[in-house]
Amino acid sequence: MRYLIVSRIDRVDAVAFAGRLADDLITAGHTALLEENTGDLLTRGGVALEDAADHVDVVVTIGGDGTVLRAVSKMNGEIPIIGINWGEVGFLADLEPDNALSFLTTLQPGFSVERRMRLAFEIDGDHIGDALNEALIVTSRPAKMLRFSILIDGVDAETYRADGIIIGTPTGSTAYAMSAGGPIIDPWIDGVLIVPLAPYMLSSRPHLISTDRIIEIRLESGKPANLVIDGVETQPLGLSASISVSRSDHSALFIKTERNFFEKVEQKLRRL
Repeated sequence: MRYLIVSRIDRVDAVAFAGRLADDLITAGHTALLEENTGDLLTRGGVALEDAADHVDVVVTIGGDGTVLRAVSKMNGEIPIIGINWGEVGFLADLEPDNALSFLTTLQPGFSVERRMRLAFEIDGDHIGDALNEALIVTSRPAKMLRFSILIDGVDAETYRADGIIIGTPTGSTAYAMSAGGPIIDPWIDGVLIVPLAPYMLSSRPHLISTDRIIEIRLESGKPANLVIDGVETQPLGLSASISVSRSDHSALFIKTERNFFEKVEQKLRRL
C-alpha cells in the first residue's frame, strides 16, 4: 500500500510521530511518503497534497479534525483518507496513536470506504469552494448583526437577523453547528443544515434541507461579511451577496474502521 502522511505542524510530538510511522510502514513493506510541510520539518522532503493522487493510495492525517479538513480541501480527486487523533475531540479521526500502525499495516487493497457528502458554494456562477463540515458567514466587524434571506426552489422560506449563519453538511453537524444549537445528523443523509448564530428572534430555528432542492442564501446587510469554508478558506462578501449551495461533485472518502458513527457520538461527544 502507498501512504501519504500529513501531520499537524504546530506540535513537535505529532511531527516526530509522523516520521516514526513512515519508517515503520516502510519496514513493513509499504510505501510511505511525507506531505511536503511535514517532510520539511523532518528535513526529509515530501509530496504536495495537490499531487497526492499521482503517488499514493491512502492519505493518513495526524492531528485533529482541522488537519483532516485541510487535507481534504487541498487534495485533487477523491483519495481515501483516515485520521490518527492528535487533537482534542478528533471526531473525524478514527485511529489512536497506539493502534494506528497495526491497522495500517494490515489494510488490504479493496478496503471499504464511507463516502461523505461535501457542499459546493457559488457566487454569481463562480465556484468558490467545497466544504466537508461547513461554511460560515460572519461579519468582518465584531458585534454587528447581519440579515439573511433563505430561498428554497426560488421561494423566500426564511429570514434571519443574526450574528452569522452556518451552512453545514451532516458530517459537520457534530462540529460548529452543534455548538450553535443544531441537531446531530446521520452522515448517510443528504441534506444541507442551516443554523443561525445568536438569532435576534426566538422563532428563528435551524433548517435541514434536501440537496435535491435549489438553495440560495442572500446576504442583505449594511455591514461587510466574510464566507469561511471549513476554517481554511476565507472569501470576502462585501455588503451583499447571493450564494448558491448544492451538493459537490467531489465527496470525501473515509476508510471504514469498526467504529460506528453513533458509537463515536457517545464516546467522543456525550462523555466530554
